Amino acid sequence: MDSIFFIAILIMSIVIHEVAHGFAALYFGDRTALYAGRLTLNPLKHLDMFGSVLLPLVLVITQAPFLFGWAKPVPYNPENLNNKKWGTVAVASAGVLSNIFLAVFFGLILRFSLHFFASLPFITNDFIDIMRLIVMVNLGLAIFNLMPIPPLDGSKILFELLPRSMYGIISFMEQYGLILLLLFIVFFSDYLYPILAYSYQLITGLAI
Repeated sequence: MDSIFFIAILIMSIVIHEVAHGFAALYFGDRTALYAGRLTLNPLKHLDMFGSVLLPLVLVITQAPFLFGWAKPVPYNPENLNNKKWGTVAVASAGVLSNIFLAVFFGLILRFSLHFFASLPFITNDFIDIMRLIVMVNLGLAIFNLMPIPPLDGSKILFELLPRSMYGIISFMEQYGLILLLLFIVFFSDYLYPILAYSYQLITGLAI
């Protein structure tokens, strides 16, 4: 049952992440996602069968130390943005900010529920577990996506802010981004856990 809840929460969190990209692009003048029918919370419009379902399920079943997934990227055309530099930064940041918002919103619900409403009948172990999962999944997605490695959102933010004189480094990272990302996941992803644990405790007041 925990696996089912995890997959469901992960899928909806990823969907909201992608839809946030699309709305940010729309705000800056690009209607690509709108015309593609991707500004919807219907998960069927966004699911990548491997990245959204099969991979997370395998990771949960095998009790992997690091859990992640992805949806089909919401399409946008940076050439249509009325401010290409800051529009690109905003589009890339929107997905991460949506996950941070969800983590803070549900984390505060959990925190206040346990402190002030613990005696109410709906504050059950299942309720607490679901709230905890929502916070952890969304914090994990936000922190992971902020890593400055292509194709993660952090790289798009960083590359727009770097001077053009560093184009060689940017080009190299874009060319070998998937290899760099795989190396990061295998060798360095454990270093994200203290950030996740600290953020989780800061929001909820609970140990992870």
